Amino acid sequence: MAAVTAAVSFPSTNSTSFTTRTSIISPERITFKKVSFYYRDVSSGGRVVSVRAQVTTEAPAKVVKESKKNDEGVVVNKFKPKEPYIGRCLLNTKITGDDAPGETWHMVFSTEASWIGSGEVPYREGQSIGVIPDGVDKNGKPHKLRLYSIASSALGDFGDSKTVSLCVKRLVYTNEKGELVKGVCSNFLCDMKPGAEVKITGPIGKEMLMPKDPDATIIMLATGTGIAPFRSFLWKMFFERHEDYKFNGLAWLFLGVPTSSSLLYKEVSMQARKRKTSDTGNLEFEKMKETYPDNFRLDFAVSREQTNEKGEKMYIQTRMAEYAKELWELLKKDNTFVYMCGLKGMEKGIDDIMVSLAAADGIDWIEYKRQLKKSEQWNVEVY
Repeated sequence: MAAVTAAVSFPSTNSTSFTTRTSIISPERITFKKVSFYYRDVSSGGRVVSVRAQVTTEAPAKVVKESKKNDEGVVVNKFKPKEPYIGRCLLNTKITGDDAPGETWHMVFSTEASWIGSGEVPYREGQSIGVIPDGVDKNGKPHKLRLYSIASSALGDFGDSKTVSLCVKRLVYTNEKGELVKGVCSNFLCDMKPGAEVKITGPIGKEMLMPKDPDATIIMLATGTGIAPFRSFLWKMFFERHEDYKFNGLAWLFLGVPTSSSLLYKEVSMQARKRKTSDTGNLEFEKMKETYPDNFRLDFAVSREQTNEKGEKMYIQTRMAEYAKELWELLKKDNTFVYMCGLKGMEKGIDDIMVSLAAADGIDWIEYKRQLKKSEQWNVEVY
């Protein structure tokens, strides 16, 4: 299916308005197929200071931190199913290759001033919104809402705090009867044309909010569209400047997909190619890695194309196993936070890796993970 080109006039640095606490630096263009929008680049960040944790024979005690869930500025359930916000599609474009096993689309919806209120964005990085598809079900009742992780930072893809973005995979499968089944909401969204209206609820959720510590180590584990919340994290960390937040820690992203054509947000910046600058050919996340080598690490796991030394398929837990000892050392620190979003199978595979490493230090991994969850250092959103 051809990509949908949105006839949208995107804001320039002269016309875009921002809150007094945030700003955008040196906008360049990043191309999703034939649809372009602005992203933000920043100067090089601080260096990561690595301090090894002392090995003990029992689970290390966790330092009490300020809970991210207690932030008074986090808004939830402002718009509910009976009174949803009516947004408008600004762009919708396919971000997987034509030969990928399934389609994934990136879409941007307007949220306008009525959602913002006094210049403050209600949704935060890591939250979700609900979408109510048009039409009725087989019983003649309105469709129920579906929840999707937000794929944009609180500033939005256009940097004006007036949009929200989603990353959606089109659900199509054949059931036991041999009938073709299409997911109601995913197909509604993937087929949406620019200008169409969409009913939005939320925002919801506090489990996946970013840690407040700008010096934290943030390990992000994603499969497929589970990349959505981490894209929002990374844009805030590396493509934006905030007066009250500057990321100086380490962000480490593991992304698992079936094929290389399924890798998301990988379009080349045509603007950079024309200028023949050093970032020619970079992918969205790879640009972050090149610009901030001390603050961002990136590892892909392409299960149908890659294998480990034993010849095993390269799933996300297989890739992590290559860094098992390093990851375990990071997990013993009080400022390391793990976020997991995607398929349920991930967590068990990671448990299998950590059990033996923890045991070598005399630590019960299951109990230690329980402590990590309690201190908000282990955050999971799987389906």
